[in-house]
Amino acid sequence: MASENPSMNLDPKYDHYDYPTTSPNKQSGHPGHTTPEQDAQVYQLRMKLEADGYSERLDTLTLLRFLRARKFDVALSEKMFVDCEKWRKETDLDNLTRNFDYHEKPQVFEYYPQYYHKTDKDGRPVYIEQLGNIDLAAMYKITTSERMLANLAVEYEKVGDPRLPACSRKAGQLLETCCTIMDLKGVGISKVSSVYSYVKQASAISQNYYPERLGRLYLINAPWGFSGVWSIVKGWLDPVTVQKIHILGSGYQKELLEQVPAENLPTIFGGTCDCPGGCAFSDEGPWTDPQWTRTPKWAKKDEGQAEGETIINTENVNPGTIPDSAAKPAAAPAPTAEDVADEIKPAPAPQ
Repeated sequence: MASENPSMNLDPKYDHYDYPTTSPNKQSGHPGHTTPEQDAQVYQLRMKLEADGYSERLDTLTLLRFLRARKFDVALSEKMFVDCEKWRKETDLDNLTRNFDYHEKPQVFEYYPQYYHKTDKDGRPVYIEQLGNIDLAAMYKITTSERMLANLAVEYEKVGDPRLPACSRKAGQLLETCCTIMDLKGVGISKVSSVYSYVKQASAISQNYYPERLGRLYLINAPWGFSGVWSIVKGWLDPVTVQKIHILGSGYQKELLEQVPAENLPTIFGGTCDCPGGCAFSDEGPWTDPQWTRTPKWAKKDEGQAEGETIINTENVNPGTIPDSAAKPAAAPAPTAEDVADEIKPAPAPQ
C-alpha cells in the first residue's frame, strides 16, 4: 500500500499490509509522519533484531510502536522487544491464541465483565471493564489467575489482529489504539488490596508487551476522593498520556457520548445499544463484519484458511479447547516508574 502512504518507508520483506498505514495522529513518530532519523532508527532496530535471530513481528508498524514506547532509544526498544519475544515463547502464545477456550467466561463476567463492543466516533474498538462486582475469592472458585491472564494475552493478540486492521479498513486510515471505558461504580477502598496482585500482573503484561495501544481512557463513576488522588498522580506523567485520561463522576454521559455514538454504547451507560444476548457477549464490531475483517495471520499459520474467511467467534465462548495444563502466560515483571509515566493502560479482556 505504498502508493497510499508515500511518506512512510515500507520494507518489502516484512511490510505486507492489506489495510491503511497512515496514522491520523500526525505527531512525529507515528506511521506516515516520521522523520528521516526515525526511519533510520526503525532500520537500525530491525537489523539488530535480525542479528539476534528474530524474523517475526519485524514490520515497520510494530517496530515504531516499540520505538515510541522507548522515546526512539534503539537499545531500550531492542530490550523491550526481546523481552516480549521471550515471554511469547515461554507462554507458547501463538498456539494459545489459536486454541484457548475461556469456557468459564459467562460465570466470570458475573463478577468482572471485560469486553470489546463496537467503535467510538474515530472508528477505534471500544473496550469496557466493570469493576464494581469484582470478588476474586468467588472468581477463583470458577477460574484461576493464570487463566485470567491467559485470556488477557489472547485478547491483546486479537486486538492487533483482526480487530484493529478491520477498524482501519472501515475508517480508511490506520488505527492502532482503543477507546477504553472503566466503570468504577461500586468500587471501594476495601476492594483494593484483594485485587492488587492480579491488576499488577495484568498491567505489567499490557505495559511491557503491548505498547502504544491506549487511545482514550474514561474512568466513569469515579468515587469520592479519586479526583484528588489523580491531581497528584498526573503530575508524574507525560502530558501526552494525561491528555488521554478522563476522570468522570456519575454525570459522565454527556462527555462519553461525545466520543462514543449512542448506538454503539450499551444502554447501561446511557447509550441505545441492546445487543441480543447482551452487549458483553456480542463482540460486535467491524472485526465480525465480512466486509472489513480478514483471517488473522495467527490463524492462517495453523489452519490454512482462505483469505477473507472470518474466524472470529461471536458466541459466548471462544472456539477450540486446550487442557488446563497448557502453557499459560507467566507473570510479567512489574512495570517501572518510567513505564508507568510513559503510558497508563487498563487490562483489556482479550475474550
